[in-house]
Amino acid sequence: AAARLAAEQEVENLSGLSPNPEKDIFVVRENRTTCLMAEFAAKFIVPYDVWASNYVDLITEQADIPLSRGAEMKGKCGTNESELELSWLDQAYILKLSFLKEGHNTSRGPEASWRLSRIQFTYDSSERTYFKDAVSPGKYTASSHRLSALVTPAGRSYECQAQQTISLVSTDHQKSVQLLLSEVRLQPFDIPADFVFSEEHKCPVDQREQLEETLPLILGLILGLVIMITLGIYHIHHKLTASQVQIPRDRSQYKHMG
Repeated sequence: AAARLAAEQEVENLSGLSPNPEKDIFVVRENRTTCLMAEFAAKFIVPYDVWASNYVDLITEQADIPLSRGAEMKGKCGTNESELELSWLDQAYILKLSFLKEGHNTSRGPEASWRLSRIQFTYDSSERTYFKDAVSPGKYTASSHRLSALVTPAGRSYECQAQQTISLVSTDHQKSVQLLLSEVRLQPFDIPADFVFSEEHKCPVDQREQLEETLPLILGLILGLVIMITLGIYHIHHKLTASQVQIPRDRSQYKHMG
């Protein structure tokens, strides 16, 4: 048990290596081998109540809480379950990401994939950096229910540059907390070498944007090919018709023939 605990504690926050100040990098290692890698930019949008100017009515404000670069972290790796836990501002904010790898049957036979199976975000609305004069300040937890996000074939990493929004339900009167993720590169299982991601599996949004970028080029190449083929056919047709005997269109010229 002590050895397992020591393995779980072998974590590194490498966010300072990213040129993007909003992007964080986290690595979990066991037995001196990387078993979980995560790169992403994250921000939470948390609604909370404050008194109106008449001190009778309540109005809703919004706290925008970025994931801090100085976040402390914990991690656990397993064959089918992994976990990454981040906390910042003296544990006023705690983010826990749980991952699950599972097999399933398809028309091509048995296949395995992994996914983000649960998100839990604990926040303290009495913390004054992002919350101003919250009514009933205290600790609340926003979490996902039956989450199936970032689904990726086993043995590959997940990549998505586009922003994704995941909704969480808070214990603060069932308010909806939004998690904004972007510039994601993540792999919680089957990392092939230390600090090396496997081949990426791009999210549908990135795939669509890549197609939109390359489609004009493809259409331009096809159009150019069609023009070249058309010119080639015209050139061959012109040479063939030029070598044939030209019959006069004016019938009065027929008497001079033969």
